[in-house]
Amino acid sequence: MLGYRYVKASPSTYVIQYKNGKAVREGTGLTFWYFAPSATLVSIPLESVDAPFMFQEVSSDFQVVTVQGQVTYRVSAPTTLASLMNFTLKADGTYASEDRTKLPQRVVNAVQVQLRSVLQGQTLQELLRGSDHLVQVVRQGLQRADGLSSLGLELINLSVLAVKPNPETARALEAQVREQILKQADDATYVRRNAAIEQERAVKENELNTEIAVETKKRQIRETQLEAEQAVLAKRQAIQDQELAGRIALEDKNKSLTSLRAANAQTEADAKAYAVAATMKAVQGIDPKVLQALMVGQADPSVLIAQAFQGLAEGAGRIGEFNISPDLLQQLTQPRAKLSAKA
Repeated sequence: MLGYRYVKASPSTYVIQYKNGKAVREGTGLTFWYFAPSATLVSIPLESVDAPFMFQEVSSDFQVVTVQGQVTYRVSAPTTLASLMNFTLKADGTYASEDRTKLPQRVVNAVQVQLRSVLQGQTLQELLRGSDHLVQVVRQGLQRADGLSSLGLELINLSVLAVKPNPETARALEAQVREQILKQADDATYVRRNAAIEQERAVKENELNTEIAVETKKRQIRETQLEAEQAVLAKRQAIQDQELAGRIALEDKNKSLTSLRAANAQTEADAKAYAVAATMKAVQGIDPKVLQALMVGQADPSVLIAQAFQGLAEGAGRIGEFNISPDLLQQLTQPRAKLSAKA
């Protein structure tokens, strides 16, 4: 049909049909015929868009910082975006303006505005250490009413891939960090050496304590042995004392017995002396021959023989020759009992 055209939109495309300046049809994935001379079509893509960015800003300590990242967004209010930017299609289906290609840059500009406010309030070292905090602050700024929502857009994701200083500053920071790392290495070496010294001291103390314990044990053993030896010596001394006391007691008894024997012998001798004295007093004045004759009957045969030989010896001057036969000597030397029997 002359002037009529057919349009078929994808599910990710929001289409608005205007007629006489008013929206007569709109939605996603629409399929319809329209009269081209009196209709205007607006096509807004709804798929998410990744917009990388990289720009330089100045930190609070006046250091140039390069921020690199990516923002992901999608159209959440197509009618709002259509009222702000031109997404009109030509008769051949192409866009009538370049606003579609300018939208990512406008989003990047919004991100840069939020980043600038954060970067200017922090030092370089804070920015290098706190990229997560940076992302959180920028995300909150973009989600405010005057952020992306004012363009009819929705923030899906924001990531800061790198925060880099300029090369000269980076080298200075690297030198500072290198020195800190070297200092930490030196501190670690010192701590390790200290720990080794402490461990060596602990080992020496343990060895010394072990030696002290061994010496104490040896001393206790020696003391125990000495006590045992002293106990044995004490027992031996006690036994010796008991033996000595027994000997002393025995000597005392022997002494008493000897004294008693001596007293008895003295008494016996006194008695014999008294008897002899009494006998001598009784025979005093009697002729010895008479006494000899009285003793002949009671004398021992050997005594008589001895007296006989004594008499012979006294009269040896008057005897010419005197022979003693062996038989006579044998009889004379026989025991007293045999002589008495023969007599």
